[in-house]
Amino acid sequence: MLLLAADTSGKFGSIALADCGPGDECRILDLVPLTGGTFSAQLVPQIAALLEKHGFTKADIGGFAAASGPGSFTGLRVGLAAIKALAEVLEKPIAAVSLLEAVAESSDSNAKGLAVLDAGRTEVFVGEFESASGKAHVTAERLMTQAELFSCASNAILTTPDQQISEAAKNRGLPVEQVDRPRSDAIARLGWRKIRDGQTTTPEELEANYIRRSDAEIFAKSN
Repeated sequence: MLLLAADTSGKFGSIALADCGPGDECRILDLVPLTGGTFSAQLVPQIAALLEKHGFTKADIGGFAAASGPGSFTGLRVGLAAIKALAEVLEKPIAAVSLLEAVAESSDSNAKGLAVLDAGRTEVFVGEFESASGKAHVTAERLMTQAELFSCASNAILTTPDQQISEAAKNRGLPVEQVDRPRSDAIARLGWRKIRDGQTTTPEELEANYIRRSDAEIFAKSN
């Protein structure tokens, strides 16, 4: 299956094209970086250029994998809107992949742990996960302050791509594993596993996993 994956959750994003199957095999054909702030202008042209570069058309795509969050409200909306539109036209499956799941998958731990992403405002996105046989399963996701995280993390390894969080945890004597921030190639591999296992969604059902409410929602509720 030719799989197209997209991640527009952060300051920088990317798209990846992968040849997946049989089994767990998912060979990344190419990965193209995207600059944050202009995802809406870049995404569709870059997808078209990526397909043309490798001699494909959109009709060759067999499925999609999308980073569904947590992350930038605007970035996620842009990326998911593009994937929704393509999947609806082509009538192909979508796998929604949590970034916290992708962080957990990067861990070398074979035990329980916490995948952590910087959420700004001294807050963090936290995914509780269990690893076995080289695969991670996220059991819960939540928003916490850094102080709350550090106070409850004494018995779990923290896995994070964020240096500030990693250093702060180390300064408190907490076990921490710093990993690379997941890109769309990681999203593609996890997405293929979900598609193969039947864990897919329709364009109508695909939603961003913000975890935290937007500023607009917070402001509206306070008034």
